[in-house]
Amino acid sequence: MVKHVILWQLKDELSATEKSAAKAAIKSGLEGLAGKVPGLLEINVNTNPLPSSNADVMLDTLMESEEALKGYAVHPAHVAVATGTVRPVVKLRVCMDYEV
Repeated sequence: MVKHVILWQLKDELSATEKSAAKAAIKSGLEGLAGKVPGLLEINVNTNPLPSSNADVMLDTLMESEEALKGYAVHPAHVAVATGTVRPVVKLRVCMDYEV
């Protein structure tokens, strides 16, 4: 199995209200992929970091395999959320994939 973890920082120019709305939309959009993407076993989006954090949103997923991760990356439902909801509000993305 493969863990796929992403941390995002939202754009500085977003107001607190816009950041809150963006976090909710990211969480809803990505967690809505459950059951739609083959090989995606678990998906969780955390939008409530402690003040000591330097990221605003975390995606934590579990995939069946590295091949499933590759399929997730190009799956139309995932691409729609990534391009329409996530990328427009994000200034920095950090990713780590690893076998478990």
